[in-house]
Amino acid sequence: MNLHEYQAKELLHQFGVAVPAGIKATSQQEAIEAAKEIRHDGPWVVKAQVHAGGRGKAGGVKFVRTIQDVEAQAGRLLGSTLHTHQTGPEGVKVHALLIQDGVDIAKEYYLSCLVDRSKKRIILIGSSEGGMDIEEVAAKTPEKILTLVVDPIAGVQPYQARDMGFKMGMGKKEVDQFAKVLNGVYNLFVQKDCSMVEINPLIVTTDGQLMALDAKVSLDDNALYRHKDTAELRDPTQEDEREHIAHEIGLNYVALDGNIGCMVNGAGLAMATMDVCQLHGGEPANFLDVGGGATADRVARAFKLILSSSKVKAILVNIFGGIVRCDTIAEGIINAVKEVGLTLPVVVRLQGTNVEAGREMLAKSGMNIQAADDLTTAAKLAVAAAAK
Repeated sequence: MNLHEYQAKELLHQFGVAVPAGIKATSQQEAIEAAKEIRHDGPWVVKAQVHAGGRGKAGGVKFVRTIQDVEAQAGRLLGSTLHTHQTGPEGVKVHALLIQDGVDIAKEYYLSCLVDRSKKRIILIGSSEGGMDIEEVAAKTPEKILTLVVDPIAGVQPYQARDMGFKMGMGKKEVDQFAKVLNGVYNLFVQKDCSMVEINPLIVTTDGQLMALDAKVSLDDNALYRHKDTAELRDPTQEDEREHIAHEIGLNYVALDGNIGCMVNGAGLAMATMDVCQLHGGEPANFLDVGGGATADRVARAFKLILSSSKVKAILVNIFGGIVRCDTIAEGIINAVKEVGLTLPVVVRLQGTNVEAGREMLAKSGMNIQAADDLTTAAKLAVAAAAK
């Protein structure tokens, strides 16, 4: 789950990381009041709050010096659709702004925290090249990327923070502050079950203060049950509507651009199903994992979710009946097809417990359902059906 910048900064502040004064605004009047509360006169920065990078290049971040400019930029951005390199052509709607103090910048750094699965450790990444795309820095000047692997028992040690700070080109005053920032970021990551914390840029102001000028925080969805306070920070307006509905009913769904709707039980099997579809010339319309305990009701909801996309021309169901029996799944598929009045072709590959009974039920249903014995055959049938 992604957070907005203002939410990420609130969390960082809770963990002792300095951030510029900033206030969320959802109207022009709120933007004006926020600017006046932050300081008597400019400058300020008006920042669109969307779940996408590249806001500055897309016109979503503006440096302003007068209250009139704050009002004008707020009016321009609120309710508009912002298009960045991460949003795609459809863009995302701007519903909120962050009005931030326009601090004077002396130097910019980069800092992030994430899990390195190959090392099975949390790592901290730092660079002297803040404000730039870290991927570009890694590609052109990899020596400027520093990595600190954190021992899960010892945590971040003071000598490690000092070593990284000095290697990033900081002076002693900045390094002392950097140690506090590093610990704050690491503690936030661990205590709030994050999947990523990124500060870009981490700045030194002209008066020598280290603070997070911009921040991104992503939370692990699987751990949200432990953090009701952060779970409430979800902004459904920034998510695909179908993905939000899936989240609410407990399905794992990601919208894609193809025309073959896929319904599978198990994330790994779902990925394999999409790969086989593409191998045989098809394009999946979605990733959809109904889970190991797929019930007739969940299958019906999954069908409705798939059909909410007008791009879908055929549906491929790939179920391995282990925890749940194949005849139960077959019953759910038949009931779902009846309930939603489905007219699109459906290809079903069942395998596992009570598979023969399940296939017999599908064959006798009298509906536009094709059964397949294996995934390759099922994928070919679905690709052919979607092409008609």
